[in-house]
Amino acid sequence: MGTGRFSKRFPPKYLRALMFCVACVVLNVVGAGLASLLNLPVYLDSLGTVLVSILGGYVPGIVVGYTTNLITGVIAHNSIYYGVVNVIVAILSSYLAHRGWFNRLSRTMLASVILAFVSGSLSLLLAFFLNEGTLSSQMTAPFAYQLQALGLLGMTQAQIFAELFVNLVDKTLVVLMATLIFHMLSEKFIEGLDFVPWQQTPLSAKELEANMHAKPRRISLATEFFIVIATIISVVAVATTAFSYITFHKSTIELESTKAEGVTALMAKVVDPNKVSEYLVRGEAADGYLETEEKLASIRDSFDNVQYVYVYQIKSDGCHVVLDPDTADEQGSNPGDVIAFEESFEQYLPALLAGDEIEPVVSNDSYGWLLTVYTPLKNDVGETVCYLAADLSMERVVANEHSFVAGIVALFAAFFILVCAIVLWLARYGIVVPVNSIARAASEFVLDDASIRKENLEPIERLEVRTGDEIENLYLAVGQMSHAVVDHLAEAQEKSDAIARMQSNLIMVLADLVESRDKYTGDHVRNTATYARIIMNQMRREGICPDILTNEFISNVYQSAPLHDVGKIAVSDAILNKPGRLTDEEFTIMKNHTIAGQEILEHAKGAVSESSYLDEAQRLAAYHHEKWDGSGYPYGLAGEEIPLSARIMAVADVFDALVSRRSYKAGFPVEKALAIIEEGIGTHFDPQVARAFLHAQDKARAVVEESERKQREEEAARAEAEGKDKN
Repeated sequence: MGTGRFSKRFPPKYLRALMFCVACVVLNVVGAGLASLLNLPVYLDSLGTVLVSILGGYVPGIVVGYTTNLITGVIAHNSIYYGVVNVIVAILSSYLAHRGWFNRLSRTMLASVILAFVSGSLSLLLAFFLNEGTLSSQMTAPFAYQLQALGLLGMTQAQIFAELFVNLVDKTLVVLMATLIFHMLSEKFIEGLDFVPWQQTPLSAKELEANMHAKPRRISLATEFFIVIATIISVVAVATTAFSYITFHKSTIELESTKAEGVTALMAKVVDPNKVSEYLVRGEAADGYLETEEKLASIRDSFDNVQYVYVYQIKSDGCHVVLDPDTADEQGSNPGDVIAFEESFEQYLPALLAGDEIEPVVSNDSYGWLLTVYTPLKNDVGETVCYLAADLSMERVVANEHSFVAGIVALFAAFFILVCAIVLWLARYGIVVPVNSIARAASEFVLDDASIRKENLEPIERLEVRTGDEIENLYLAVGQMSHAVVDHLAEAQEKSDAIARMQSNLIMVLADLVESRDKYTGDHVRNTATYARIIMNQMRREGICPDILTNEFISNVYQSAPLHDVGKIAVSDAILNKPGRLTDEEFTIMKNHTIAGQEILEHAKGAVSESSYLDEAQRLAAYHHEKWDGSGYPYGLAGEEIPLSARIMAVADVFDALVSRRSYKAGFPVEKALAIIEEGIGTHFDPQVARAFLHAQDKARAVVEESERKQREEEAARAEAEGKDKN
């Protein structure tokens, strides 16, 4: 049970990647150990760093490099400070690997030069601060001294050359070995490693690139995380460094003061308080003076960083020299000389004149930057006869402090990069990528195409975001909402289709009402709608009026075509169904069906919110008897003054009237009807519309044949019914 849960939370790919990182750390530590054991002029502590950076990217490389220096720092203390160099090597190696530099030998060699220059420059900088101004590390110092001894270069130049040369040799070996190991690994082994902490279905490199380049309105989450983390770590680093420096400075002063007090304690065993007065008067001629002076010099030279030791008798006129041994660089003062008080000691004069003890004094006066300890030397009766003094150089103390601060900065720099890299890495795959993946899948959701709405759910479902936090809640909510939207749109589409069918049926019912009064129309309204669609589709194929002949326009005209004769409702049955020719007065009344239809549909438009199809119906009803040359009715419009839909209906209406049977005439053959349409081009009909119809005459013939077949079937059915009634 436990193993199964572990494998789900920590898949084998991640475990193998972790073990590979551990192996790379071991590779680094072993390499560094061998180089040190065999006294090789290389480091070999970044082979695993470069290798894992090539395979897994900058984060595993940084972790391996930083961990390596933490381990080696236990053995070689200064090594821990050079962790930042290994971290930078990891970042550079990952960057170059991402661009394929380790796939070609020429670029591999160039990569080693780049890594050597960068790591060598950083090592020089660190060595300068950590080794108190010396540019060489412990590894390169002997080589630099040999170069300087040969007289080839000055010491500074020798140190720089030695550091860069050793780094070049080291990084060349490391890069070549790492590249060789990389190419020796099988594809199966590499595929079995996964250094990316996916919190969703893994993305391809292209998909990941697209997600990471999503443009936020103001600032990206990754940048926000970096700013927050960088600010926090920087504040902590500055505060910690300041506190550490103050603590180190205080402890160093205390340590150096203790050292100086130890020196004066040894001096007290050498200087006889009962001979101080004699030393002041007779100086070197006094018995035991020179011997005592030599012992004081020996004590001074036995302690590192002790610059001066001397014995003063403090009086109101100044410091009277009792003993002041010569140094290698300076001659000491003569016994009995009076030295004026330094400004730094003026506040302590009352205590010194009283023979009391004073605290250590840090001064930067005529004798340099010193830490001075004065210890009173008392005679047998407890009187202070003189002061034993030891001066320690503060420059050495400050150099140690600078080295300490440089070490802390180096540690924090490596730690800063490590933490920022890990946090940004986790934020990228735990927050940024899932959020951008959800946003991208949602933005590609297509709502207006019913055929692929269900398919839109697949990219969202495929993500399988499993962050276990609010982002996963967001993902689940988006998924549920997407399903709800699809279901709602499907339901809305069904209702919309039902409404459209009802609308179409109502139009046909209204058209049938007209037909029921006009016994000659038959299937006229239906056929004209079909002819109109044939014409519009042909015009679109021929590229005629592409801006007008949209899907919506064609649909509106086709749906509203059956209403083109709706105005006949206002015409009396006597005129509408008159078997013979109409009189001029009757024809005038008949022509008014266009205006009546326009008015009826105008009222109808006021009752619906969506009236685009009724707009076309109104145009058809009003203008389908207008002619291209302006001789039509009711308004005598000409050319493009006539709406395109009405020009199309004019051709469809006339053709159907020609081929349809009436009680007062037989239907014309299709060829004759087509000839009449062609004859009317430029007079009755729009030339482009009429020619498009003629080009699609095969489809028109099919409609005529189907209509005639239906008529024959209906007539046969009526005849059969009448025969049954007679029987």
